Amino acid sequence: MAEGEPPETLARRLEREQRAARLGRELELEQSLAGFRVGSVRALNTVPLTRGLEDQIVYATPAQLAEMLRRDELDAGLVSIVEPLFHDRYDILDGVAIASLGEVKSVFLAHQRPLEEAREIFCDPASLSSVALLKVLLAERGLHPEFRPLEDYSRAVEKDFVLLIGDAALDFLFAPHPHEIFDLGAAWYELTRLPFVYAVWALRRGVETRELRRRLLEARDFGMETLDSIIRERTEYTEDFRKDYLGWHIHYHLGSDEKRGIARFIELLRKHGFGPIYEPRFVT
Repeated sequence: MAEGEPPETLARRLEREQRAARLGRELELEQSLAGFRVGSVRALNTVPLTRGLEDQIVYATPAQLAEMLRRDELDAGLVSIVEPLFHDRYDILDGVAIASLGEVKSVFLAHQRPLEEAREIFCDPASLSSVALLKVLLAERGLHPEFRPLEDYSRAVEKDFVLLIGDAALDFLFAPHPHEIFDLGAAWYELTRLPFVYAVWALRRGVETRELRRRLLEARDFGMETLDSIIRERTEYTEDFRKDYLGWHIHYHLGSDEKRGIARFIELLRKHGFGPIYEPRFVT
């Protein structure tokens, strides 16, 4: 600090230096996926995990990403946790996830009648983890409704029971609706007192991914370091909501508690006959 430098001048200088450092990190990541095919869902909650990689990512729905991985069209995908649990052909990148400890906000059953009266639930067929999680949560209550595809998100408000995920769920929350909200993250925490992991980086086995894993971890670290900037610069919903959603409701680490949550999910999937289920294999 120069002698006598006013605080506001210092603040501006530090901001310029931080901006330059962020730009440098973005340039480093800009071509970092060269030689690899990587897919992700395009949603607000995935932004911190693909920071700097955006132009190199193939974007698709969760179900489409799963299909592309099965056809070996991707080397890695940010996919529903059920994909590596239902198919024994992936490794999971350790340390990184999209998870919640309690209310998640963007995965819920909107209902106009009591849950016990549910005979059919409409859902986006592209959603995988959320359908499996809701089936488990309802089965624990002795409920086994039929799941039917939602023909169009614009029809969601007409349904008595509709499962919504991601940005479409947030759009629904911010619009007028007569429904009560059964938040699946909150319901899972109430049942287990554990986090729920919605999505992970699934890596195709048989491909050397050491460099890819390093780049994906760098992107996550960059996203976490610049989370305040992401919250400030994005335009979805309100800044206060983005701050709560990305900084509180969603978290991005995959540690021992999250793995215990996955193990408990596997236990309940098996208990209620949703399988076969394979043990996850984590790689660093």
